This record gives sequence, structure tokens and C-alpha cells, in this order.
Amino acid sequence: MKKVPNIVHKVLTEYNSLLKKHFPNTLEGVYLHGSIALNAFIEGSSDIDFITVMNRNLTKIDIQRISEIHNIIALKYQHSKLDGVYILWEDMGRLESKNDSYPYYNESKLSVGTYSSLNPVTWWILKSKGIKIVGPEICTIKLNTSTDQLISYVIKNMNFYWAPRIERIENSIEDVITLPTKEINIEIEWLVLGLLRQFYTLKEQDIISKHGAGEYALQHFSGEFLNIINEAINIRTGQKHKFFHSEEKRIKTAIDLSKYIIKYCNHNFNQARVGER
Repeated sequence: MKKVPNIVHKVLTEYNSLLKKHFPNTLEGVYLHGSIALNAFIEGSSDIDFITVMNRNLTKIDIQRISEIHNIIALKYQHSKLDGVYILWEDMGRLESKNDSYPYYNESKLSVGTYSSLNPVTWWILKSKGIKIVGPEICTIKLNTSTDQLISYVIKNMNFYWAPRIERIENSIEDVITLPTKEINIEIEWLVLGLLRQFYTLKEQDIISKHGAGEYALQHFSGEFLNIINEAINIRTGQKHKFFHSEEKRIKTAIDLSKYIIKYCNHNFNQARVGER
């Protein structure tokens, strides 16, 4: 098993112990993906992304017990948030569907419903870089995810999630610049590094961390775009140095970079995949 950060090991040891105590004949596997699998976990900032496999559908009583387990973990490890889903083996590799419903834990709350992280990115990371905590080795699990699925998903996400988000920010920029600096920082990091991760995926047909995507982009962009990329990296890593003295300027530069990335990717990576907007 890959080595995980000490705090992650502590959280998962207790989580696994509680699961085995309450579900000794039901728990089948616990696997990690996300920032931990990408060697980019930041303590106090990154979530612990997990997929827990059970051998049967969970009852209302089961779900209440799982909620109690998460409450115990959350109280003891307040700066290490779990984020994940409870599925069956047959769900491994399945893509999100509005008709499917799963127990999932997100933002310190256990819910039941559609789980958006059942997507090609999650399965690609799990298949190629995932970490087994409990259960069969990942290489023995049937995960039918392909490069074609990954590229299609990223292109669609760019055009149907990111493009409208950028448009909303651009249309309300006068309001955005009045937000507290912390909120603007969050948006810039999310926007710039999120799209640069997709830029990397389309060019390299692989997945990288947000920080890694920023460093990669420094070798592929020039001019003022380098400043906003460095700005986003600094926000991600907690560095205080700023590259802009105007909130309006850095927001507009982030928007310009984002629009350029989407235009470039639509032009260069199979434009036929992009549906009508």
C-alpha cells in the first residue's frame, strides 16, 4: 500500500475500526482517490476522498450508524474531513445517473441521493493511482474507464460547468471585486487551477493535482497569464506574495486565462465532442 500522511492514517485507522465493529459482515473495501492518491494532500485543506464498498444495500438503521461513525470522526479530527460514498461492487466504474441513489458523506453531512463524483476522473485516478485500505487489490477490480471517456467528460465539463461559471463572474465583476479578499482568493484558485488541471488532462491524457497543474502550466503559458497562474499557486500553497495590486485586474486576468483555455481546448481536442450550448 502507498504511504499516506500520518493524519490520514490515524483518521482511516479509526474509521476502519468503527466500520468493522458495526458492519463486520458487510464491509468489503475502502479505497482512496483524490489528492491523497495524487500525492498532493494538504493537511487542514484537502479532503480525504474515499470509496467504501459494502456487500448489500444499506438500511435506514445502517445509514444512521454510518452517520454516527462520521460524527465521531469529525469531532475527533476537526481539520481532516472525509468525503466519499458507499457503494456495491457492481457500482465500481459506474457513471453518475439521476436515477441512482447512494449514501454519501460530504461537507460534514451524510446524505442519500445522486453522487456527482461517480465520474471518469474519479475512476481514472482510482484505477491508475488509487490506494487500497481494505479489500481486494485495485488491479483485480473491473473498472471499465477509458481515455476516450475521460477526454469526453473533461470537454463536456469545460463547456457546461466552467464556461457558464466564467460568464457569470464576468457579468457580475463589479460585485465580485467588493467581496472579501479570502473569497476572491478561493474563486481564483478554484477557477485557474481547476481549468489548468483539465488543460493538463487533455494534453497529457492523465490526471494531476491542482498544484501540479499550475507548475505544468508555467511551462506552457507566457506573459501576464504567468502572473495569475503563480498567484493561484501561491493561494493554494499558502504563500503570501501577490502578483497583482488590483482585485479587478487579477479577476479579469483569471477570466481571460480561463476563456483562453476553453477556446484552445475546444479547438485542439476534438471539437466534435462539444455539444450545443
